Amino acid sequence: MVHITIIGGHGKVALLASPMFTAEGDSVTSIIRDRKQVEDVEADGAHALVLDIEDASTEELAKAFSGSDVIIWSAGAGGGDSSRTYAVDRDAAKRCIDAAALAGVKRYITVSYYDADHPEVFGPESSMFAYAQSKAEADRYLRASGLDWTILGPSALTLESPSGRITIDAVRKSAATPSTSRGNVAAVLVATVHAPNTIGATLNFHDGDTDIHSALQAVQAGQTPSGL
Repeated sequence: MVHITIIGGHGKVALLASPMFTAEGDSVTSIIRDRKQVEDVEADGAHALVLDIEDASTEELAKAFSGSDVIIWSAGAGGGDSSRTYAVDRDAAKRCIDAAALAGVKRYITVSYYDADHPEVFGPESSMFAYAQSKAEADRYLRASGLDWTILGPSALTLESPSGRITIDAVRKSAATPSTSRGNVAAVLVATVHAPNTIGATLNFHDGDTDIHSALQAVQAGQTPSGL
């Protein structure tokens, strides 16, 4: 049994992933910031831990992570206020990485977004600017952390029924990238926890043609997109 702690446990992807983990025999602790979310989280088989990561110190986060085998970052400020975007998607994300190291939890998986390593495509006038800058910095920080990391980069998310099939792009797509169902992202998360060959890999993916387990089995440890 693997004990997983999900940061951002009330998000749509996390709520889909939790029952998948428990079906695999794993246990899940979901970190949430609102006590009103406890019932939703625990209905999906996870244990809810109320903790506001925006305000929590590295030491408080490390205490919350203690005993975990895997940390999953699936949180986000949700857009809008750029100052809060930086506070959550950059600063809190970096503290969580430090906290995992402090707690002795080596495996760390983060849900980023497709092609996050190229934030320059969003200028300062873009509503995506703060988010793109934050995610790129947090992802770089994770790569340099010494943890056993995997960065997942799904394309634009939908609520379509999951197909169980994805395509992982080894090079940046020049044309419009297909979307990704949140259910497929959740399934990729679950499979990644049990796929050690994905350690050190950055996986930009979208709904595609290959079943998820086969797609991940083909990943080479340390895989990064061309041009990174």
